[in-house]
Amino acid sequence: MSASFTIHTPINDFISEDVRRTGVFEELGIDSCCGGYRTLAEACAEKGIDPEAVFNQLMAIVPEADDSVAKVMDGMDGTLSEAVDHLLETHHQYLKEALPRLDSLLDKVVSAHVERHPELNTVRELFTELRADLEPHLLKEEQVLFPIIKVLETSGGKADFHCGSVQNPIRVMQVEHERTLTLFEKIRATTRNFRMPEDGCESYRLLLSGLDELEMDTLLHIQKENEILFPQVLAYEDYMN
Repeated sequence: MSASFTIHTPINDFISEDVRRTGVFEELGIDSCCGGYRTLAEACAEKGIDPEAVFNQLMAIVPEADDSVAKVMDGMDGTLSEAVDHLLETHHQYLKEALPRLDSLLDKVVSAHVERHPELNTVRELFTELRADLEPHLLKEEQVLFPIIKVLETSGGKADFHCGSVQNPIRVMQVEHERTLTLFEKIRATTRNFRMPEDGCESYRLLLSGLDELEMDTLLHIQKENEILFPQVLAYEDYMN
């Protein structure tokens, strides 16, 4: 847990450390998505809420640091090529199975419950955007970035690429990661932290748990790339040149 957090820390930082804190903001009616750039103090002032009390509530949700580190490192402690293969076999494969399954399930739940839960229309729109972003993103990694990383490693940094430095496709992936995170924040906020409504059916429960699992796996996927693979690749390219 970051010791530097205060009431003047942006909302996004609290959520980045532990996404479960989104629920606190949701309960208080504080916009943690589009308004995530504001500090906790600013957001609380708008609502007339004591920021210190909210801060204490947020910090009571403590990330399991050791377990989190172990999850991020899982499959990422070998060569660059081995890390790429792990991402493909684990997280890419998961997304390819989960996205169409949840898309179909969402259609079923919307059809049955949208009259009583019109927010499902928003969930449908957000998920459609998410899938439309993620599937081409996976292809770019599989067909462009990951092959470049493997060639870079096997050539000892001597290969020439049409895109120039590997920094260029990595930068594109990082920008797309940010959009993905924003869409997940909106889905979580719209579903009230994936909270099951009292009149929900088993399909509704499966949808919410599936979306929650999708977010967790994708966050881990992005973390492995942003915090481990990409810095290692850039450092390798810089060292070899």
